[in-house]
Amino acid sequence: MAETKREIERKYEATGGTAVPDLSRVPGVSAVVDRGVMELDAVYYDTPDLRLAADALTLRRRTGGDDEGWHLKFPVASGIRDEIRAPLADTLPGELAGLLRSRVRGDEVVPVVRLRSARDVRHLVDRSGTLLAELSVDTVRAERLPGGTEATWTEIEVELADGTDDTDEAGTALLDAIEKRLTKAGIHGSASASKLARALKETAPRAETTAPEPGATPKPGTAGHAVLVYVREQADAIVALDPAVRRDLPDAVHQLRVACRRLRSALRTYRKVLDRDVTDPVGAELKWLAGELGVARDQEVLTERLRGRVDGLPRTLRLGPVRGRLRTWSAARARGGRRRALAALDSARYLALLDTLDELLADPPLRKSAARDARTVLARAVLKDHDRLASRVDRALALDPGHDRDLALHAARKAAKRARYAAEAAQPTLGKPARKFAKRVKSVQSLLGEHQDGVVAREALRELGTQAHAAGESAFTWGLLHGREEVAAEAAEHDLPRVWARASAPEIRAALTR
Repeated sequence: MAETKREIERKYEATGGTAVPDLSRVPGVSAVVDRGVMELDAVYYDTPDLRLAADALTLRRRTGGDDEGWHLKFPVASGIRDEIRAPLADTLPGELAGLLRSRVRGDEVVPVVRLRSARDVRHLVDRSGTLLAELSVDTVRAERLPGGTEATWTEIEVELADGTDDTDEAGTALLDAIEKRLTKAGIHGSASASKLARALKETAPRAETTAPEPGATPKPGTAGHAVLVYVREQADAIVALDPAVRRDLPDAVHQLRVACRRLRSALRTYRKVLDRDVTDPVGAELKWLAGELGVARDQEVLTERLRGRVDGLPRTLRLGPVRGRLRTWSAARARGGRRRALAALDSARYLALLDTLDELLADPPLRKSAARDARTVLARAVLKDHDRLASRVDRALALDPGHDRDLALHAARKAAKRARYAAEAAQPTLGKPARKFAKRVKSVQSLLGEHQDGVVAREALRELGTQAHAAGESAFTWGLLHGREEVAAEAAEHDLPRVWARASAPEIRAALTR
């Protein structure tokens, strides 16, 4: 079973003769304990074209030391990485392979670098003997695989003790104080973020020293360039968020779903730039993926809403085992949603979508408008989406309250989201007017989203009430909450004309075309 460790460290340049200063005078450090020298032997794996290294991921199989095994590291921020460890085995453990799937796809990872290090370890402890940080002086010998060039160097690492997170101000202060002492001794920060990055650079054949340029893009300033930059950002986000979903990190499903929706929206909005005969099938697959992910996300949102409604009731109005029933009902649905999301990410259909996105970016299906001025083309596309939103809002407001209006308001919500995404995609080109436009449209989307969440919540409350009644429990609380959701929906519908008037103000639209 793999385990995750947050690694917070700083690296420094050194030579074989570098003398580490006395760090027992660092505030909070009572003693520096010599732990001796250990021999480490690590083989780093990657695809032949070094896709993992390009995204600052490292995968290694290491022997020696107290943490030998397979290690996969994901960057979190500068000097901070999540290290996922699996037991030592001859082949890559399946759990780690899954986390690499969006990048590796159908290829294999192969040995690319071997690092053998002599690690001289010192523990920095407080008065009670508690470990605060570990300092190591590493003498490294790197070998390019198979049978390539070699490089040697010495570096210093300072890593906070296990259990420290990136929000720990005391830990940051300790690293700063240690760095100050090292700097005074003439020891400065490393130019490389990791040993692997340095090894790849210093052992690279001449032909590999210059990274290839990303897929072809039109001339900067054109609509094609602006749209493809945005499309690439969203496609990269999908790949990067895949392992976060598998790790069940907070908000990961939501972020991945949003990336799918943003990308699909861009392909639909900017059909004058990218040929829809090519992009429509891609959009259909993005819709499928977002739908599979949405089961888990929608349940998460619904449960949070219902829990908040229950918690907001006085105890005298919570009749029967309300919280227990909600918890059981939600857990059963959540398990099914996560299984469905992971099944989608493990499917051949998903990998085919990722490959198709790569192909689209490598050979984009550009239309005539792609060569035109970005400001003109993008502004027209954004306004067209706004017109589409206007027609849906008008239709919804013309209907009487009830089921048909609920459906029409949901359709308007989807149009609002598309118009907002269009403006956000255009923001680097259109600047402040697009940002203001997106903000106003987002307010419409949020109001309509609140209304739709209420529609879904009422359906769930009916189901919970029915279950409670069948079990011989009081259904009073569920009926009460159902009524409150109806009142909230009426309030949202009442506010819509006012919110929409601000989002459709003539000056907001006019600013986009100036």
